Amino acid sequence: MPKIADIAETPNPNARKFLLREPLSWGIAHSYENTEQAQGDALASALFAIPHVSNVFYIDSWLTVTQDGQADWDQLLRDIAVPVRAAPAAGAQSAAAIFAARASVADLSPEEKQRLDDIELLLDQQIRPYLQSDGGDLHVLSLSGNQLVVHYQGACGTCPSSISGTLQGIQNLLHTLEPDLEVIAA
Repeated sequence: MPKIADIAETPNPNARKFLLREPLSWGIAHSYENTEQAQGDALASALFAIPHVSNVFYIDSWLTVTQDGQADWDQLLRDIAVPVRAAPAAGAQSAAAIFAARASVADLSPEEKQRLDDIELLLDQQIRPYLQSDGGDLHVLSLSGNQLVVHYQGACGTCPSSISGTLQGIQNLLHTLEPDLEVIAA
């Protein structure tokens, strides 16, 4: 049962980040935008059963819940705390399970795989820590030619600044690797 250590505001006024004393997962991100996507995940399903919850994202020892903008945060936070406290902490997971759960981009040549690895490394070092500190993350969906398609998760998924300023910042940073790379948010 993860205990809540702190609840933080995020740049997205409709999202809150829960910092937990125990991990919910070991390096595996769980991102859901609706009840149907959350099927099979007991915690996410319980959170979507709460009125006004519109997005659930968690990894390791933190969870971000986004609401539709119609709820009072004081009451909603109390409601959210119940399933979070009841959720089981992450059990030991094998390296194989973690590797299998991570995103893969199929059918890439060795050269394209190296390009993607270089991009992921730069994102891991200079972008994801900031997004994660704000209760979100970034998932690479595809790399095709000079187009990189990314998907924002958690608080970043519905935050107005992620689609404008953050996306431009990511593209500017990745231009240090590949000047012609276009970053598209999906």
